[in-house]
Amino acid sequence: MAVSREEVMEKVREHLASELEVPVGDISGSTRFREDLDADSLDLYELVMELEDTYGIKVSEEEASRIETVDNAVDFVAAQIPA
Repeated sequence: MAVSREEVMEKVREHLASELEVPVGDISGSTRFREDLDADSLDLYELVMELEDTYGIKVSEEEASRIETVDNAVDFVAAQIPA
């Protein structure tokens, strides 16, 4: 399943906007989950589950703990998906 980085970015932004009730326009690559979006660990867990389900990938707790920005999440997913 070839997916572009832009498609992953759009999916992450849409999920966060819906989950956290913030405008999609307020979410960019450099947006930090905790500091900028006030996301808690449950919010981040739900995002990870969504990405796993959508893209058929696995994210370990250690990997998830290193994902702090939208770009981190998108880059991680893009690296897991076969080209």
